[in-house]
Amino acid sequence: MEKFIPPEFDLPNKGRSDETLRKWREAVGKIVKNRRRRFRYAAVLEKRSEAKEQMRRLRENIRVCFVAFTAALRFIDVAGQFKKLPSDRDSSENPVEDAEEDFVNGLQEEARLAGYHIHPDKLASLVSSYDIKTLRKLKGVEGLANKLNVSLDEGVKSNDVSIRQNIFGPNRFTEKPSKSFWMFVWEALHDLTLIILIVCAVVSIGVGLATEGWPKGMYDGLGIIFSIFLVVMVTAVSDYKQSLQFKELDKEKKKIFIQVIRDGIRQKISIYDLVVGDIVHLSIGDLVPADGIFISGYNLLIDQSSLTGESVPINIYEKRPFLLSGTKVQDGSGKMLVTTVGMRTEWGKLMETLSEGGEDETPLQVKLNGVATLIGKIGLVFAVLTFLVLAVRFLVEKGLAHEFTVWSSGDALKLLNYFATAVTIIVVAVPEGLPLAVTLSLAFAMKQLMKDKALVRHLSACETMGSATCICTDKTGTLTTNHMVVSKTWICGKLNEVDASRGKDNILDSDISEDVLRVLLQGIFYNTGSEVVKNKDGKTSILGTPTETAILEYGLHLGGDFDEQRQGKLLKVEPFNSEKKKMSVLVSLPDGKTRAFCKGASEIILRFCDKGINADGEIVPLTEEQVRNVTDVINGMANESLRTLCVAFKDIDDGFPENSIPESGYTLIAVVGIKDPVRPGVKEAVKTCLAAGITVRMITGDNINTAKAIAKECGILNDGDIAVEGPDFRLMTPYEMSQAIPKIKVMARSSPTDKHVLVKTSRNVLKEVVAVTGDGTNDAPALHEADIGFAMGIAGTEVAKESADVIVLDDNFSTIVNVAKWGRSVYINIQKFVQFQLTVNIVALMINFISACISGSAPLTAVQLLWVNLIMDTLGALALATEPPHDGLMKRPPVGRTENFITRTMWRNIIGQSIYQLSVLLVLNFVGEQILGLNGSDATEVVNTFIFNTFVFCQVFNEINSRDIEKINIFRGMFGNWIFSGIIASTVVFQVIIVEFLGTFASTVPLSWELWLYSVLLGAVSMPIAVVLKCIPVNKKTATSTQHDGYDPLPSGPELA
Repeated sequence: MEKFIPPEFDLPNKGRSDETLRKWREAVGKIVKNRRRRFRYAAVLEKRSEAKEQMRRLRENIRVCFVAFTAALRFIDVAGQFKKLPSDRDSSENPVEDAEEDFVNGLQEEARLAGYHIHPDKLASLVSSYDIKTLRKLKGVEGLANKLNVSLDEGVKSNDVSIRQNIFGPNRFTEKPSKSFWMFVWEALHDLTLIILIVCAVVSIGVGLATEGWPKGMYDGLGIIFSIFLVVMVTAVSDYKQSLQFKELDKEKKKIFIQVIRDGIRQKISIYDLVVGDIVHLSIGDLVPADGIFISGYNLLIDQSSLTGESVPINIYEKRPFLLSGTKVQDGSGKMLVTTVGMRTEWGKLMETLSEGGEDETPLQVKLNGVATLIGKIGLVFAVLTFLVLAVRFLVEKGLAHEFTVWSSGDALKLLNYFATAVTIIVVAVPEGLPLAVTLSLAFAMKQLMKDKALVRHLSACETMGSATCICTDKTGTLTTNHMVVSKTWICGKLNEVDASRGKDNILDSDISEDVLRVLLQGIFYNTGSEVVKNKDGKTSILGTPTETAILEYGLHLGGDFDEQRQGKLLKVEPFNSEKKKMSVLVSLPDGKTRAFCKGASEIILRFCDKGINADGEIVPLTEEQVRNVTDVINGMANESLRTLCVAFKDIDDGFPENSIPESGYTLIAVVGIKDPVRPGVKEAVKTCLAAGITVRMITGDNINTAKAIAKECGILNDGDIAVEGPDFRLMTPYEMSQAIPKIKVMARSSPTDKHVLVKTSRNVLKEVVAVTGDGTNDAPALHEADIGFAMGIAGTEVAKESADVIVLDDNFSTIVNVAKWGRSVYINIQKFVQFQLTVNIVALMINFISACISGSAPLTAVQLLWVNLIMDTLGALALATEPPHDGLMKRPPVGRTENFITRTMWRNIIGQSIYQLSVLLVLNFVGEQILGLNGSDATEVVNTFIFNTFVFCQVFNEINSRDIEKINIFRGMFGNWIFSGIIASTVVFQVIIVEFLGTFASTVPLSWELWLYSVLLGAVSMPIAVVLKCIPVNKKTATSTQHDGYDPLPSGPELA
């Protein structure tokens, strides 16, 4: 079937243009019953166009403002070089007073009383227009803070937060209001075929009352209306619940926390609790949460490409202090004063439009739209043919009876019923539920994954993960616990075991002098990006990364005091990043000396050192033999799975360039070994991946010996596998890379560029479906390049999370494997539903068409077909598309991206079950009265009811058969799945009600218990038939290469029963 689907419906997983999305919508054409429902979860391309135009205007505005700001800055700098005369100074006082009045003009009385002296709109334009002149008039950030009644040291007072939100607005963007339940009812009523059936029902009631009187004349029409009401309500309830799930997930996606100073204490708050006046701490990988003014910081580099489109980052400092909401911190750290929040920021206005654009539809949704369109066209042809055959046959019979000129209202009613039947065939034939079943299954999977600590940001990721052939994972925090402690140190040539519980004397050798201890504590407490803070209760805590926390804890155990050791002035800071693998600071010490401190990857820092320090605190040359000894110590720690860091310092001479951090000539203070144990369950998770045909590669910045030790412990590195270092990998040619990557299981000392190249080569050359994890800002390109990007929820930066498809909330590798299992489950569940629905489609179409051609009547009426449509569409999707995964899914190879979605195995089952059902129903239709021994005037009604009942029970048992496409045991886990069991039970109960009590509306008559038993038995026969079908072998494409490429077809046959 997929050969007949137009190429417009075959979309890539990533990198789809709006034009590509527009083409498949056009390819759907008019064969859509309800466009509102079909395209509910598709991207709104018109809104995206609006957002693009708004972005273009915003970028132009920022560009103009930035040019004006640069010119103003130059003018101010030039003017500042000339000393003003006293008279000039006097004349400049009036403009300042005028500016003061301008700032408070229009300000609410409430704001004045609260001590705020600047209007929110003036404040907003200050940053958005880069108004440096006005900022200078306000006397810089200190003057602005005074006008906002906030201390730059103490921050906002907690009891002022609500009044600041009232005056300056909350930090929230305007979002599209969520739809009520009745809106979903209204959208369900937009189904064109249902509208036509409502018209038919109204006409039927009118004609019926005229011919048969009250109340009999109303039954047929009321039956159709009641069926439509039932379809609409069930559909609306299902869609409404689905929308609530997405709303809940959207809330989770937007949970971002930032660090601010409030009440003099550094603390974490939600981005939505941010107010004007807050002092925000920014570090590498953070998103700037609001517009603001730079207070202080080091090497603060901001990526403004999200707003300006410019890829070159901007350096922010005192002379260029403006920070815009939605931009990203690429390097450095700093503090900012929040000036504008929420909808007053340019980013807020843009987000309002962007949020209405929606998310891209998934490849499977689009493919099933193609399937639905193709089947819909076939169904339309059959519906028209059925109506023509019935109408022509009726007219011929009327002509043969010489009654062609004699027409009654009964004849009109019969033709109307034929038309209603044809329209209902279209209702059944157009499988509107196919693409929506994907959304339903993905929504269910996403909700369950949320409980399992995985937040899926993009629907397609959950779908694609089922095809993953390779997972490139970080080590720290993903394979390990990320609870780090210093367990070994090498200081002054002596190796020490660290046990903090035994006190300071057991942490440090007693021979080591106070001078060494002092310089070690300086190296720990000055050269850090973290802080030791005390909360309101006086309890000490450390804010920072796990590695920094471990080293600071070690320093505290040595008796160090964070604030006391940092009495000097920081002159320059080079924060740690994954490219340099080191952090450096330049400090002016209280004694007047200038000293540089450096720490980072042990072998890198060791190369910078040419001196060491002895136990007496004397600096001595570092000989080659001592370097070898230190290297042996490093390797020894690494072989014990310890993460190793070196700490070094250098005193700066007067002749050295000012505020420049040296790259050589350091004195080695210590080697630190940090313990980070492997997470429980990781080894089993890796084993599960290997059994599922998924290769696991570990990519880390750590020492290669540490990496190999951890990889062996996790079961990643086995005999015949290769471990390489990033610098060696970089030297390989593309061909060498393609040959080596299948064997590479560990890459140590890797840079983000190495990770990106590995992912790109694996995808483009080796055609693997790659999942990759990342936590740093520089991981964003690899996360974006991969088929599925996983960002770490705890250790990950906001930039990494923005680039990722899935956020692993517990940073656990086992969670990633769980996502893979659910991804496979989604794919298989949709296949089950498609198999079930296509079987119903074929049988419903063929039984009515063949009966119409041969007997001139359709055994299934409009009301009955609407009930069947409800079973196979909404209820079928709920039952089959929400099946939870089982462990067997991870014991088969991944499904490749080139595999047909509707497999030969599925066609075998569909055709086999369709032949059985059609044979039974056609036999009952033509010779049912004789077989069942029925006589009397109601024999035809009884047979038609029996056919309807048997048809429904065939679908009930076939729904159970569809729980597993290949295996014989279809009852596994069925009774534990309350959704499936509930739907099957409710279908049977409602079928009894329709047949026994609603016959007047549904054109049925009550059946005897024997006929009920026969209906159930005929339906149940489909189960042994399914067993026979699953024993029939299906030809598979054989692999042309011995190398596993991850695209093996799904296994089938009795061997897996």
